[in-house]
Amino acid sequence: MTRVAAFDCGTNSLRLLVADLDPAAGRARELAREMRIVRLGEGVDRTGRISDVAMGRVLAAVDDFVAIARKHDVERVRFCATSAARDAENAESFMAGVRSRVGVAPEVLTGEEEARLSFTGAVRSMPGSLKSPYLVVDIGGGSTELILGEQAVQQAASLDIGSVRITERHLHSSPPTREQVAAAIADIDAVLDTVEIDLASAGSVIGVAGTVTTVAAGALRLRSYERDLIHHSVIDVASVQGTVTLLLAMGQQERRAQGYMHPGRADVIGGGGLILARLLRRTSVYSILVSEQDILDGIAWSMS
Repeated sequence: MTRVAAFDCGTNSLRLLVADLDPAAGRARELAREMRIVRLGEGVDRTGRISDVAMGRVLAAVDDFVAIARKHDVERVRFCATSAARDAENAESFMAGVRSRVGVAPEVLTGEEEARLSFTGAVRSMPGSLKSPYLVVDIGGGSTELILGEQAVQQAASLDIGSVRITERHLHSSPPTREQVAAAIADIDAVLDTVEIDLASAGSVIGVAGTVTTVAAGALRLRSYERDLIHHSVIDVASVQGTVTLLLAMGQQERRAQGYMHPGRADVIGGGGLILARLLRRTSVYSILVSEQDILDGIAWSMS
């Protein structure tokens, strides 16, 4: 057994997984799983910089998560950052702050590495009945990763669209106007037009990360966010489309009132949901498998 602490710092959230890994048995015993909405990428698409306020939010959360990891006496630590840290011109200041707190150099993942880790985390424990090849869809705050593969990654694409980016670019009112939604759809479709992966060839679609799991919770009509019910749920595409339409019609207060909705996602779930809805239109599947295991789990297993 190896006890590890995996940190995943994205555009919208910071997450921690502490687990005991048993590579021989292929099993992990989860000791802690934490998530904090920190919005590192707030304004990065417009300014090209991480704001001082956003950096302060993230580093305060890092302090809290480091305390949890130390309490569990972890043996190995890996801190990975994704879209916002790739794009910000002052990312080195953020990295220095993380390094001084965590004790390891944070890694800004390439799109290729992000794809590989997302795929590993998502497919490691999936049901054996799924038809291959698998298309893993990871919608983050700043980017969306598409990974097609079977036992390993065959093709991958990292797209500069995410729930925060699309919201900041287009969805300015609450609820957004028809014109704003149309502009967001046009932006998403233009980016999807550049994808070289044959999305229609996917035998199954596996959706991971907060946008997908939140839309799934809405489609399942959960009164609260219940991870065990969401993990490996199968949601038909029509239900996904309908849930996204409902969420876009709500103002932020109404979204926050949904029992399953994390308050930090209420303002950006419409943008993320639109990415998911437009993407699924290009596949040939009738349902999507939702996984609570994703890049965070892939980061953990990379230390085994």
